[in-house]
Formats: sequence, structure tokens, C-alpha cells
Amino acid sequence: MSVAIAEAAPAKFSPVVVATPRLLSIDALRGFDMFWILGGDLFMQALGKMSDKPIPQFLARQLEHVAWKGFRFYDLIFPLFVFIVGVSMVFSLTKLIQTEGKAAAHIRIFRRGLLLFALGILYSGGVSQLWPNIRLLGVLNRIALCYLFTALIFCHFKPRAMIGICAGLLIGYWALMTFVPFTVNGTQLRGVFEPGMNLANYIDAHYLPGKLYDGTWDPEGLLSTLPAIATCLLGVFAGLLLRNGTIPEQKKVMYLVSAGVTAIILGWLWDFQFPVIKKIWTSSYVLVAGGWSAVLLGCFHQMVEIWGWRKWTAMFVWIGANPITLYLLDNIVGFDRFARRFAGGDVKRILESTFGRGTGDLAVALVALAIAVLLAWFLYRRKIFLRI
Repeated sequence: MSVAIAEAAPAKFSPVVVATPRLLSIDALRGFDMFWILGGDLFMQALGKMSDKPIPQFLARQLEHVAWKGFRFYDLIFPLFVFIVGVSMVFSLTKLIQTEGKAAAHIRIFRRGLLLFALGILYSGGVSQLWPNIRLLGVLNRIALCYLFTALIFCHFKPRAMIGICAGLLIGYWALMTFVPFTVNGTQLRGVFEPGMNLANYIDAHYLPGKLYDGTWDPEGLLSTLPAIATCLLGVFAGLLLRNGTIPEQKKVMYLVSAGVTAIILGWLWDFQFPVIKKIWTSSYVLVAGGWSAVLLGCFHQMVEIWGWRKWTAMFVWIGANPITLYLLDNIVGFDRFARRFAGGDVKRILESTFGRGTGDLAVALVALAIAVLLAWFLYRRKIFLRI
């Protein structure tokens, strides 16, 4: 892991090339995704506290995870990032293979995967606790595994074979979850998808060592990593489309949006038998989340690359240039916790007593967002990027 630093600031806003040329729309979409984690969710939830009207309440609910079955905007944040990992690797690994060969690509893949997995353990507390109170799998760990296996698949298989692997992962996971029996409290179960009462949770409880996020199972557990790899492969397919120079740009957007809408419909149809559940990353959830990811990528590509609307993306590009750095700092420092030093306590109380409920939370959210965006801007302007 290294930090690349360049002192000269860019004369005007333009996409920064860190390692390989990449589309500004991809960086902007990555930053848009991270924006909601770094304080955008708190902002929307504060609006929900300020008003009981349907629209603010709807927006606030969209920035909360569903308890189990179903899908909201906040349930898209994680798979969208995994999807973008797949999109980006098409550009970075293709150039690396062409210039340095597959051996160099393998070295980078394993190095990045291992370092990202280690950062995931650090994010979850590192070794601050005694074993077995250490979580081995989490968000960054899942990203690391998805990157590792998807990158290896990308290096060794052609697109048609990758499509078969992706379909095999989704159908295979559905078959395992539906037909493999397991025993809970002396009762043999099969094809059950309730919390703690499904095959993925059963495997975590019996075979995943260390601390489990939900007590006896983990939402980033062992078996559910398989369909998560399929999510990353969907991003690879989108990346291959965007990198194809023989297809007109407008047709690329049409293909992305139409494929995305089709995936969403298929996902919700599959929901009747295999429910859309983020916490066990069901195959139907992969299709719904992957579909929305493709639609968003198509929209960003249309606005940024075709229409040339770039100025509005500046903040998102700052964030998207250093997503892992900002994610780790938010975990260690806590932008919202830090923001309460400026807008919490009596400041929050005075705001809410003067302007109404929720205004104090809104102030905290705005300060947290300002801190995160300013830090992202500083790193971007100084050309400081965490390279893994």
C-alpha cells in the first residue's frame, strides 16, 4: 500500500488519472455512492424528523436499510460499489495485462486483495479485542474477496464464459439455499429464508470463526459471498461495454439502461420464490441491485460523457478519488461524531427549540458532510491518493 503525492494542483477541474485512464462518469458515480455513507444519509433522516409530510418521510425511509426482505435506496449503496469495482477493473487490468503481462496482473490482484482484506479487519477493530472477539468478514473484506475472485476470472476467461460463471453463481446459490437441508434446534429445514433460519446463516454459525456481526451469523458471511462475486461480474460486463470502441456512446447508454431495467424486472419476478434480501445477498437481490447500478451508470454516462455536464460532478469526483481512505477515516474518526463537537450539545438544543425538531440533526449532518467533502477536496487538490 502506498500514497501517491503530487504538490501541483490542477489549473482547472478535470478528471485525475491515478493509475490508468478512466471515464469521469465512473469516478463521479463512485463518489455519488460514497456520498450517502459519509453524511448524505444523516441529512435525509434529519429531513424526515423535520416534517411528517409524505415526501420527506419517504426520502428518510429510503436512507435506511429494510429490516430483512425488500429493497430501498440504501440497500443499493454496497452492491453499487461492488459493481463499480467490476467496471473499473476492466480498464485497469486490461491495460496492465497489455503492458506487463498476466504475471504482473496476478501479483497486483493478490496484493490488492490481501491488503484490502487486512484493511477490512482493521476497520472492524483490528486486534484490539481478544480472539474470538475479532470479526473476520465485513464490508471491506467482501469487497476484497469479490475483487480477488472476479479479477482472476476476468484474467482467465472470455466474456461468454464469464456470463456462464455469473449465471452459475446465481443459479447455484439459489439451488443451495433452496434444496440443501440443514438442522436448527433439532428441526430439519430446507428452502427457508428467514433470519437465522436459512442455509447461509447456518453455515456462518457453524463454520465462520471469530465474531459474527448479528450474533450467530454475518450479513457478509461465507456462502453469500458467492452471489456477491456475481454482482462484481455484472460490473465487469458493463465495463466491457463501455470500453468497446466499436459501439456508439449513445447505444452504450441504451444497452445499460435496457439491461438494467430487464434485470430489475427479473429480480422482482424471482422474488416470488427467492426473496430480495440484502443480508443474505440473494440472487434476486443481485439482479435488482445490479439492474439499478446499470441504470445509474447509464445515466451518469449520458450526462457526463455524452452531454458533457461535468461541473456538477466535482464534489463526487473528489470523493470518488479516495473512497477507501474516506471510508476508513469515517470509521476511525467518525465525521458525524466530529461534527457534534461543532453542532451538538447546546447548539443542537437551541436550533431545535428555535426552528423546530430535526434542525439540530440537520446541522450536524451538514457539518459532517462539509468535513468529509473538504477533506476529499484537499486530498484531490494535493493529488494525494491511497493506492492499494
